[in-house]
Amino acid sequence: MPRVCFQLQVKPDRIAEYKERHAAVWPDMLRALHETGWHNYSLFLREDGLLIGYFETPDSVAAAQAGMAATDVNDRWQAEMGEFFEELDGRAPDEGFLVLEEVFHLEDQLIGTDREVN
Repeated sequence: MPRVCFQLQVKPDRIAEYKERHAAVWPDMLRALHETGWHNYSLFLREDGLLIGYFETPDSVAAAQAGMAATDVNDRWQAEMGEFFEELDGRAPDEGFLVLEEVFHLEDQLIGTDREVN
């Protein structure tokens, strides 16, 4: 299953509200994410607003994004969340994030060794 890590920048003056919004994400948004392949999804926020997201998806980033784009709730959520981020250049947050390259994964490398981790 592909693992995806991405980066966005939350405006420093909006960090507290951003955290509040994510403490109570709309139930229909949560269901839509799960149903469109956003699994094991987490967000990590540094105090200066650097946001790192991680999720696993059965297909690809593009397929996960397309699945969400086809839902009604995504348009509403992205419209509300867009104002929290810097440098989106008119794109929605879920289209404007920077995907980071995975350069190491423990389990992948263990497969090539004689040792197994329990």
